[in-house]
Amino acid sequence: MKSKRITLLLMSIVFIIVLSGCSKNNTTVKKEEFDASIYANNDYLITPNQLKDLLGSEELVLLDCNKPDMYKKQHIPGAISIGLHAFSDKTGKPGDPGWGTLVQKEELASRLEALGIDNDKTVVFYSNVFKGPGADGRAVWQLKQAGMDNVKLLVGGLSYWNDLGYETTNEVSEPIPTSNVVLKDYDESYSATKEYIHENLGKQVVIDVRTEGEYKGSQKVGEPRGGHITGAKHMLWTDLLNEDGTPKSSDDIKTIMADMGVTPEDDFTVY
Repeated sequence: MKSKRITLLLMSIVFIIVLSGCSKNNTTVKKEEFDASIYANNDYLITPNQLKDLLGSEELVLLDCNKPDMYKKQHIPGAISIGLHAFSDKTGKPGDPGWGTLVQKEELASRLEALGIDNDKTVVFYSNVFKGPGADGRAVWQLKQAGMDNVKLLVGGLSYWNDLGYETTNEVSEPIPTSNVVLKDYDESYSATKEYIHENLGKQVVIDVRTEGEYKGSQKVGEPRGGHITGAKHMLWTDLLNEDGTPKSSDDIKTIMADMGVTPEDDFTVY
């Protein structure tokens, strides 16, 4: 299934799948772990069990995309806090040209090196998928756009990690800077501009994955304008997830998307 997204807004990477401060030390798995191999596009997915085996490795860079106050209360051991917009241009205010888009390649390389990221280490992003805006998915999406094939999204995020009983901590981890990260020219097929959307109105499906209130005009989270794109359909992005934060099956997702008028062969836009 192909997809595009508007570069000024947020979106979780889950669409392309078918596409307190106290630490926990109970490592007993409470249920059978999620099998990511059932998805056709699973190269960027990493399960909690796979991540657990990598903890402490010098070849792992683990990045927490929750809000900083959430990170202070609880995070996966070794995780570095990067917040919600680590790689986005926030010059000006929401709605200004370029706001929220991926920073220029030279700036992105500098930010990655400061976080200890290079082209060889396994780079894993996660968040609490039910308490955040999907910033981990956006970060993976952005680095994929820059040609990095060593980035991973933690299946189910922190909520599923906790559900499995894996360890958490409130001990802060700091990055060890690297150098010489190599990025490709950005793949523009990963995003959709305002001009692209306008030119294709009525020609392809546009899906608004924000809350129903935002879709209907609420500006409580900072949108410069209320409402939605003309003709856009509404579907909350978490509708694609199970109760534990893991993605629904391919068949379930295909059914949901079919109700939106999208098949795996279609090009469509989400925002």
